[in-house]
Amino acid sequence: MKINIALENGLLPDRYGKHATGADLYAAHPITSFPFTIEDAPADAKTFALLLIDFDAVPVSGFPWIHWTAANISAAQTTLPENASRSGEIALINGRNSNAGHLVNNPDDKIKIGYVGPQPPDKVHDYTLIVFALDTALPLTTGFWFNELRHAMQGHILATATRDIPSRN
Repeated sequence: MKINIALENGLLPDRYGKHATGADLYAAHPITSFPFTIEDAPADAKTFALLLIDFDAVPVSGFPWIHWTAANISAAQTTLPENASRSGEIALINGRNSNAGHLVNNPDDKIKIGYVGPQPPDKVHDYTLIVFALDTALPLTTGFWFNELRHAMQGHILATATRDIPSRN
């Protein structure tokens, strides 16, 4: 399985991260998710789940920063359009990101659930997108936590694809 993302000069386009403007921002957070495609998924896959995580955040925050979790994306949906996290254009269930955690505890659902884009504070960070091809839909509801996704996926992962996405500070 393979993930394809259009980069600009080797980086995530600005509108999906720290340098977003206008409608791509909400409460100073980038909220428009980037488009990507999935290739060569197993023929028997029923759904996809995804995780967007910043492992380069560890020296800054003390832990990897979760930017997006989503599940129950139909396996027929191999192209995720721009703003798939919020537009309603495709069916998916958004989980919580790190803004929902105890250390940040942002009360705004638009900030703590769904995609919140990269905002590296110190240097270019590599954001890791992991897509899981699954043999079933998962029993999750909006606002699930990453650990709930991990447990629900156990025994159902057919394939995974990983792609690092650099984003400028």
